[in-house]
Amino acid sequence: MLDVTKKYLTPVDREKIECRTCNVSHICIPHALTGSELENLDDICKAKRRIEPGDTLFHESEKQTRIHAVRTGSFKTYVTNSEGMEQITGFYLPGDIIGLDGLGGGICQSTAVAIETSTACEIPEAEFSRLCEHNSELNNSFMRILSKEILREQQHMMALGQMSAEARVAGFIINLSNRFRERGFSATEFNLNMSRHDIANYLALAAETLSRILSKFQDDGHIDVQRRNIKVLDMDELHCISNGKRCSRKSS
Repeated sequence: MLDVTKKYLTPVDREKIECRTCNVSHICIPHALTGSELENLDDICKAKRRIEPGDTLFHESEKQTRIHAVRTGSFKTYVTNSEGMEQITGFYLPGDIIGLDGLGGGICQSTAVAIETSTACEIPEAEFSRLCEHNSELNNSFMRILSKEILREQQHMMALGQMSAEARVAGFIINLSNRFRERGFSATEFNLNMSRHDIANYLALAAETLSRILSKFQDDGHIDVQRRNIKVLDMDELHCISNGKRCSRKSS
């Protein structure tokens, strides 16, 4: 298990970055902003550099003063119950905003940890709020992100409450495929940088169950798994499985 309580970034890890030059700006806050609007956003936007695997971006119950956007790499978030048990609440890729559940209340509701070497832009919440008050496009862009995050949470809750174990795993692969395609990467071959244990935790499955299902999907010809690499061979069948159907002659 990663020790996320001791590794915090120091000021020397922070470096200025420009939204206008970011290759995931089309799915992040800068989406649809004009040149002058981007300049205003750049004026308050900073970046954290070289966040190593296991480094903490922010910790549950800390005071929240910034909005964080993933620029490179990936993160996971989790919450901890009174007995110290962790529940993974999300995986975040470039262009995603982390920590939206803490907005308004002033307290981080989860812990965010780098899965791999990553960079995350940070925007002071108070300054961002002032920009949104005077910029309808920026406000609309942020509302779009909030809406997308709420929808993701709703879909995940529905998956845990109503979908079978196989449907959850198929849906997880499809979701990652869609997110990688949105970022200009391959939608049919990608790495699972998160651990199997974390994926199983997120899907409310035992790690053994996740491994068994992935092996079955491979045996049935739906995917090819080579360590962390996943190659999707039959996306239509994965969609069928995620919808609780059996569409292929390959399925037993």
